[in-house]
Amino acid sequence: MKLLHKLILIFFFIPSSYAAILPPPVVKALQLAHIPLDSIGVEVREVNARIPLISVNAKQSMSPASTMKLLTTYAGLELLGPSYSWKTEAYLDGKLEQDVLHGDLILKGYGDPKLTLEKLWLWLHELRSRGLREIRGDLVLDRSVFQLAPHDPAEFDNEPMRPYNTGPDALLLNFNSVRLRFIPEGEKIKIISMPELAGIRLDNRVMAATVPVNCSDWNDALSMQLQGDTLRVQGVFPAQCGERERHVSLLSHPSYLYAVFRVLWQEMGGVLQGTLREGTVPDNAILFATHNSAPLAELIRDINKFSNNVMARQLFLSLGGTAEIPANFTHSERTIRNWLTQKKLYFPELILENGAGLSRRERISPRSLALLLRSAQRSPLSMEFEASLPIVGVDGTFKKRLTDSEAANHAHLKTGSLEGVQAVAGYVQSRSGKQWILVFLINHPNAAAGQQAQNALIEWVQRRY
Repeated sequence: MKLLHKLILIFFFIPSSYAAILPPPVVKALQLAHIPLDSIGVEVREVNARIPLISVNAKQSMSPASTMKLLTTYAGLELLGPSYSWKTEAYLDGKLEQDVLHGDLILKGYGDPKLTLEKLWLWLHELRSRGLREIRGDLVLDRSVFQLAPHDPAEFDNEPMRPYNTGPDALLLNFNSVRLRFIPEGEKIKIISMPELAGIRLDNRVMAATVPVNCSDWNDALSMQLQGDTLRVQGVFPAQCGERERHVSLLSHPSYLYAVFRVLWQEMGGVLQGTLREGTVPDNAILFATHNSAPLAELIRDINKFSNNVMARQLFLSLGGTAEIPANFTHSERTIRNWLTQKKLYFPELILENGAGLSRRERISPRSLALLLRSAQRSPLSMEFEASLPIVGVDGTFKKRLTDSEAANHAHLKTGSLEGVQAVAGYVQSRSGKQWILVFLINHPNAAAGQQAQNALIEWVQRRY
């Protein structure tokens, strides 16, 4: 009876036409995860093959989660070029006399995805070295390169303080993120904020835990709330877990930049007499200094290897603007669709929202992702693109998966996960040296348990001769 019951289960979950082409370890892993075949989409093909080796629901429109970043980064490489960099400009609107600016300092952003705290610190030192110390006017922020509707950071999952929910901005600084470091000191817990934010007071009400807890859930008993100019952190921290850190997004983009600028500028001996304003660079303003980002070929490694949603959104928007027209999501989507058409890639099921995959609306099929990966492999920029993907068992979001497998070091694969979505897509090199394209999407409430099935398919492809 047990054997009959097992056969019935296999028949229910695995239609015979699929079971014949899916490797047995994959079928078994899906069955154990209680994921039926109509909830997955798979395409496996040799890079130069016209016909796929495995194709299961490959034309089905599915949520790709962060594997959508493959489309955004490939389009970015081809449309902007691997050496493309973003600039951030400082203008003087007034007269500079003996290190005193009688007027406003204007910062104009162009969407740099990775203007970090360290880079801003170096750039502000450059402004001091160029002879600017005291600003008698205001700090003016020109964010006009992006033309965006108001962003609600709570819209996606009601977690507005999570940095991945940070919206794009022409003057994005440090991912709009604050790192809170929790340091046990006896019965007390010290909290260090990096960067410090001028005008924001930290109200630390965290107590040390007196009972053992699971350190993987160390922050579950903590809560934080920004009330006016006070960040209140309260709850219990497990001292036995040692130092831990948590990243949070607290302020709007302009307020965050202003708070960080004030702290850094004062530390450098600078003076700001005025306050914060938003505006645009007037015609008579003088360009004082320019900061240039790292090249795109370097930045897409952060986007793909670590699945940086904020950077992906910045890149997506940067594809939709011109010198005359501010960027917005509609322009960016049109640009990508036109580029796909030029490359003879027709994805009728494609739905784009932000290009990052952090979306419940975005859709693409496994077949389309596979064709996109084949196109990228044939591109002159294929090496830059493939190098941006996590190396299985080595780095990025694949660092802790398949570490003891023969597949480690033999595949570059982008991961993606949302609640109810588990995705993987990229390239696998088999024992014979052949290059394979692998796409495996799962859209099901048990999707998180489907990682083992994906791992099984990766290993099966890697062992092929």
